[in-house]
Amino acid sequence: MTRTPALIATALLSALLPAGIAAARTGAPAAHASRTTVIALRSTSVGRILVNGSGHIVYMFTHDHGARNSCMAISECSETWPSLTTTGRPKAGAGVRQSLLSTITLRGGRKQVTYAGHPLYLYSVDAGTGDTSYVGERAFGGNWLALSASGHAIR
Repeated sequence: MTRTPALIATALLSALLPAGIAAARTGAPAAHASRTTVIALRSTSVGRILVNGSGHIVYMFTHDHGARNSCMAISECSETWPSLTTTGRPKAGAGVRQSLLSTITLRGGRKQVTYAGHPLYLYSVDAGTGDTSYVGERAFGGNWLALSASGHAIR
């Protein structure tokens, strides 16, 4: 009988945890929606590139055409390269142009962050903040590239 309140409390707490906290527990980058997504610049071995508010590199997919997410139509792509989504308006950190930040609407109404017209993604098995070993990776019919503050691809 004493287990019931504990189970209810656990269920309520789990339902209230933000996606970023849940992702942090698993070690995966917070790819799911947060109220405000911040895009910042980070100095790395491949140059100054865009990262999310947690310091994980954000990627563009060369298979995308225009501001359209083509990864969602490819089997298992979204599990490996989840869309960077937000429920609020994305915000620019230092050195990032607010005018280049926007969103597109995905199936189901979620909003994916874009930069200079490129839909943004995270890598689900990212080894840590600032890890550039996945920049230029070829998978799912295209390359996964980092972006500069001007919105140009970094290989």
